[in-house]
Amino acid sequence: MKTLILDGNSLTIEAVYQAALSPSEVAYSREAKKRINASRRVVEEWIRRDETIYGVTTGFGEFSNVKIGKEHLAQLQENLIVSHSAGTGEPLPPEIVRAMTILRLNALAKGYSGIRLETMEFFREVFNRGIMPVIPSKGSVGSSGDLAPLAHLVLPLLGKGKVWYEEAVMDSALALKKTGLKPWTLTAKEGLALVNGTQMMTAYAVLSVYEAMQLCKSADIAAAMSVEALKGSDTAFDARIHTVRPHKGQRECAANLRKLMYGSEIRESHRFGDHRVQDAYSIRCIPQVHGASRDTVRYVYDVVTTEINSATDNPLIFPEDAVHLEGGNFHGQPIALALDFLAIALAELANISERRIERTVNGSLSGLPRFLTVNGGLNSGMMLAQYTAASLVSENKVLAHPASVDSIPTSANQEDHNSMGSISAQKLWQVLRNVQTVIAIEMMVAAQGIDFSRIHPETRSRMRAGKGVQAAYGAVRKHISHLKEDRVLAEDIATVLQLLKSGAAITAVEKAVGKLK
Repeated sequence: MKTLILDGNSLTIEAVYQAALSPSEVAYSREAKKRINASRRVVEEWIRRDETIYGVTTGFGEFSNVKIGKEHLAQLQENLIVSHSAGTGEPLPPEIVRAMTILRLNALAKGYSGIRLETMEFFREVFNRGIMPVIPSKGSVGSSGDLAPLAHLVLPLLGKGKVWYEEAVMDSALALKKTGLKPWTLTAKEGLALVNGTQMMTAYAVLSVYEAMQLCKSADIAAAMSVEALKGSDTAFDARIHTVRPHKGQRECAANLRKLMYGSEIRESHRFGDHRVQDAYSIRCIPQVHGASRDTVRYVYDVVTTEINSATDNPLIFPEDAVHLEGGNFHGQPIALALDFLAIALAELANISERRIERTVNGSLSGLPRFLTVNGGLNSGMMLAQYTAASLVSENKVLAHPASVDSIPTSANQEDHNSMGSISAQKLWQVLRNVQTVIAIEMMVAAQGIDFSRIHPETRSRMRAGKGVQAAYGAVRKHISHLKEDRVLAEDIATVLQLLKSGAAITAVEKAVGKLK
């Protein structure tokens, strides 16, 4: 099992994604351990001098004006974890929990939190031994961090709450015992260090933006397949058009489409006899629409990369200056806005994809058999595939409403502006899944359309699509056959969706034409 080294500064989205999808191990760099120890020494000196420090020698939130005696400092930290474990709803997905843990450990590894290295090592050991907290999905307002989810994340360190271990849900105390560990006792500052941060919403952000990057390629592949199925023109993808409006995503998408359609016999067959001046927007404007979404994904990627290497708790300890500074790095607004923006961008990929699906199954627009079946009436063909896509697109329109424009005060109005980033995160997660399904449906429908459009109108011989499209078509046809008679489309959709999510379709295309942008 590969070990991910955490230093607080160099974590990548790709590394978190890979570690989150399967059991993994983490360790701390030597430099991170030095920083952790340095900040802890300062905290212990302040405690010895009985200084007033928020959350260390005082209560929390509205109780920040209540001084806590030295004899109660450890109890204060445990009480914080226990009292803030107030989440509700279905448990978070396992991959999100694993990503949360890695992100929280990395934030603490920066060395500005004042936590003991011993506590960090215990936290790491619990993760490495495969003990995974059961974390309710609802309860965070996204400022003061994802307080409730993070409290549930670290609750098992104390031997409290439920965990997944050895494919079963059990009491955390039992799981610790099974692995030879005993419940941990927190000391001053440690509970606060563990629960202040944006790691729940950021875990969703990491996994979503990684999959969104792959989805941009899949959307281009599906679109190129639809263009071939509809015998659309490739003129709109000419590099000269995109040079004079040089948005990066637009240029990348157009380049992908040219590469995917290069050498198309289908395109050549109607280049000089087709009287259409130009195609509908869902064909002609693919680079402009897909490209805008690509640029959004790139922006979100940069925001998330910054966030996963940031210190997000409060107060922050600066040992070199021997000061503690009370601030608001726990506020989730940077991530909340980015997540809402990404949801909108992905929803647009599905919006335009559904329009291409509709054009392909609509015989009056496509010139293909109605609903892509030769025996219509007795057979409904691909009719309901478009219904499903339309349903998902409509659901996305509701989910794309931004959560980050909302706020509701908490903690007796001490925390009077909240980001609602956790809501943004979970809406985005559903939008992403919906869009992946719509793109998969487009691939399935386009493959059926290509079966008809590849027949030469005069010679009746079979023509090849562009080299990249042909590879994508072959990947689909390897797993699902041409629809001659009605069958359960849900099974076909699920098969193509798995091709998309596994990256197999992209791999087949890039093997044929080289890397897509």
